[in-house]
Amino acid sequence: MQKNDARGLATTTTSGQALDIFEQALDQAMSFAADPLATIDTALDKDPEFVMGHCFKATIKALAMERHLLPEICQSIEAAEALKSKANVRERGHIAAIRAWSNGDLGKAVRAWESVLLDHPRDLLAIFGAHQTDFYLGDPIQMRDRISRVMRAWGETLPGYGYVLGIHAFGLEECAHYRRAEEAGRKAVALNPNDVYAVHAVAHVMEMQGRQRDGIKWMMDLTDHWGQPNGMTIHCWWHTTLYHLELGEIDRVLELYDSKIYNKSADISLEELDAAAMLWRLNLLDVDVGDRWQELADKWEPSAEDTYYAFNDMHAMMTFAGANRDFAAAKLLGACASYVTERHGTNARMTSAVGIPVCRAILAFARGDYGSAVDLLLPVRYHSHTFGGSYAQRDVIAQTLIEAALRCGRYNLAHALLAERLALKSTSPLTWQTLARALKGLNEEKAAAEAEDKAAKLIAA
Repeated sequence: MQKNDARGLATTTTSGQALDIFEQALDQAMSFAADPLATIDTALDKDPEFVMGHCFKATIKALAMERHLLPEICQSIEAAEALKSKANVRERGHIAAIRAWSNGDLGKAVRAWESVLLDHPRDLLAIFGAHQTDFYLGDPIQMRDRISRVMRAWGETLPGYGYVLGIHAFGLEECAHYRRAEEAGRKAVALNPNDVYAVHAVAHVMEMQGRQRDGIKWMMDLTDHWGQPNGMTIHCWWHTTLYHLELGEIDRVLELYDSKIYNKSADISLEELDAAAMLWRLNLLDVDVGDRWQELADKWEPSAEDTYYAFNDMHAMMTFAGANRDFAAAKLLGACASYVTERHGTNARMTSAVGIPVCRAILAFARGDYGSAVDLLLPVRYHSHTFGGSYAQRDVIAQTLIEAALRCGRYNLAHALLAERLALKSTSPLTWQTLARALKGLNEEKAAAEAEDKAAKLIAA
């Protein structure tokens, strides 16, 4: 039996209640609020043969990028596949997408969702799944253009329009269309202040443009709308903390880390990535973080061999290296090597090309072998996007490379890399301070003093 969803798409279900509950779950997923999986279970209780309910459940779990969820993902896929004869073409497209994902072929998954969107551009779950997969694949062009292709079918009166606008804002930002991205993100937030993804898209714009004070104000004005702690709200606090880090406000950084970023109850990597990323940035600045590395390593170490996504592995290695957990680091590298040898698919390619060299570089840096860290990071810095993440997140690779170059006395390299950074973001106090160190290494004392003065003026402003 076919019923139309809130955007007019034919959906196979015998229960109008199930479809209404599906809409609630979809809204929760798009706003990173409440528990969409518990909500969709309620819909499936109403109609166990609700195909899109099973597809939704598999998709949301898959997007968590957690290896231990794979059996549950496959269970939902199998439930959907058992109903394939009753499903319509659109729903079969979702089944194909999530089956490809479970097989490790993210490219095939996103192509299946794209096929759905060509005929059904208002399919919000397909938009969400494809966009998140583009992000994991490090494909900003598709993050921008995929949403551009569907926007023709959307308007402000359609449920979910604001979410699509916020997603588009992030894609525009990752392609350096900063003005358009900020306009779209601000409009999405005006339509729905609880759209934390749109909030985060604007935060990315301000990070890339070096607008630290603007960024702090933007984020703090909206914190009441972020909801309960989860991967996205923690990520928004991480963005807020980045602004303070740029301004040298280390006490505030540690305060926000302890109260907002480090989640003692987190049980998924997406809620631990930002903690590792922030501690590593503090490590590069020689900030004493006390026992924080050890606390975080205790959470990561049980899954040291559960390699599933190379971007996550990089953050696990930061934690093990920072905590001096050599055994866990060795297990992680061994698991990565085995994954590349034994498996074929998206993550195997990511791990081979980027994941392993970056993990080895991080470990070398922590051991004081800065020359090896430089040699490992230089060849991958221009294709590190292929293992996903945003420009802001992957910037830690460039920061590690520069710091390693300074510490092993390769001042010309550090100077060149810093000049490159300042050409893109001249309002970064931290970059000017680091440039001063490189210039001192080159015995250019006057230029170093000018760089330090520039940094001080930016902070004061």
